[in-house]
Amino acid sequence: MEKEEQIQILKYLIKINSVNGNEIEVATYLKKLFAKHGIDAQIDAFGDDRANLTVDFGTGDQVLGITGHMDTVAVGDENKWHTSPFDPYQDGDRLYGRGAADMKSGLAAEVIALIELHDQGQLPAGHVRFIATAGEEYGTPGANRLEAAGVAKDLVGLVVGEPTSGNVVYAHSGSLNYRITSTGKSVHSSQPENGTNAIDALVDYCIKERTLFDDAPLDPYLGKVKHSVTVINGGDQVNTIPDFAAIKGNIRPTKAFDNDHVIARIKQTIDEINANSDGQLTFELIHNFRPVASDPDSHFVKNALQATQDAYHDVANHVQPKLTVINGATDASVFVKHNQDLPVIVLGADEWNVAHQINEYTTISSYLATVNVYKNIISHFFE
Repeated sequence: MEKEEQIQILKYLIKINSVNGNEIEVATYLKKLFAKHGIDAQIDAFGDDRANLTVDFGTGDQVLGITGHMDTVAVGDENKWHTSPFDPYQDGDRLYGRGAADMKSGLAAEVIALIELHDQGQLPAGHVRFIATAGEEYGTPGANRLEAAGVAKDLVGLVVGEPTSGNVVYAHSGSLNYRITSTGKSVHSSQPENGTNAIDALVDYCIKERTLFDDAPLDPYLGKVKHSVTVINGGDQVNTIPDFAAIKGNIRPTKAFDNDHVIARIKQTIDEINANSDGQLTFELIHNFRPVASDPDSHFVKNALQATQDAYHDVANHVQPKLTVINGATDASVFVKHNQDLPVIVLGADEWNVAHQINEYTTISSYLATVNVYKNIISHFFE
């Protein structure tokens, strides 16, 4: 494709408002784009304008997955944007718009890379699967639906096109969201001895939570398990002992202390508190995304690093891409559910520091370079 056509594809994607939904419009556009090049894409619509899209290239039992999500986060206060978040605005090398970084630049680059390899007859002698998902930004309904249908069962490698500024992320933590509710007995606050304050048991938990994972083993790539209580609700009148209260928390599991260990530790703590107090705590799992990690010395990771360093070499004023890890989670956390040793890399264009923010942008130079990075990775994966 000509450079201008590649830019126009990205701009068209940004114009589609897919804030926490409406992936069907993105999927329909991509299906038509693939069809122009004689490529058959499958749309998996599942109501309320939600949809996934998949394309298979080649054949074979071992499959390289290339994935990206079609949704974006909300725009926030639109009055704070320099221009409309769905009217892509180019200022020099920067292209502004919601999703420009996270992750319509990565999505477009993946699509273009696959189309160009197809048109040039340069697809590898292997099986490549493009997977575009719905709802990655909240709840991952699309990835979960596809994983349940077996889309990841034969994957032997996965490239996730999230914005990384060209860096190769070879490991990222999981993300576990949970809720603990406390049930007590309501009475007038002048007679607290006749009731059970639902807040008390939650306070006991919060105190224990501060050091709950101090003895968890350090992960060689991801380090410590990160954890926080982030939401608390309880009581509605100052002179009434509350009979209900709740907290929510977020934990970032690692491969060394994974989701199952985290859940078991929380449940054990709740059981101990319940056995020694009048209140009763109940655990509820909200989201459960697993950590992923690849060997940084593997051919997969090393080839990706070489590919991105080569492609970004001529990008003006760009820092040399490197290997790194993050504590965020991606759709890969779902796709490794039944293959927790699946090699995964996260790699995409600029600018990862402005994802989810007002005046989000990507750089055209990094976007175009990333197309070549993906082509290189795909071409050499099965060697």
